[in-house]
Order: sequence, then structure tokens, then C-alpha cells
Amino acid sequence: MDIKAMLQMQNAWKAFTENHPKFPPFLTAAKGEIREGTVLGFTVTTPEGKTIESNLKLNASDIQLIETIMHKKK
Repeated sequence: MDIKAMLQMQNAWKAFTENHPKFPPFLTAAKGEIREGTVLGFTVTTPEGKTIESNLKLNASDIQLIETIMHKKK
């Protein structure tokens, strides 16, 4: 990833966390609980009230990807 792309991602993350200040503490709390077999749930609710839900159970390669992403962020 080039420097320009890294700076854009850093700025986008800063704006996101300013808009959603409770999300980083949630990630910090969840970080220690994520391991193989953990189920992540997702709910999307549109402004009209339509709800779409799904989940996924993490496997070893998912954990490896998450760890790679987390280490690159630092």
C-alpha cells in the first residue's frame, strides 16, 4: 500500500471514529474474545425499518486474516 493510500485510510478511520465514538471501545473489548469458533452477527436496518441479518463462524484462516489486518494497522 502506498503512502497516499495509507494517509487516506488513516483520515477515513479518524472521521469514522469521530462519527461513531463507541465503536473503537467495542473493538477493544471484543478483540480479546475473538478466536476460532466465535460467531460474528450482523444486522442492517434501513431508514425505512427493513432489517437484514446474518452471521458467520470464524475459522482459523479468518483469525489469521484479522490478526494480519490488526498488525498492519499499528
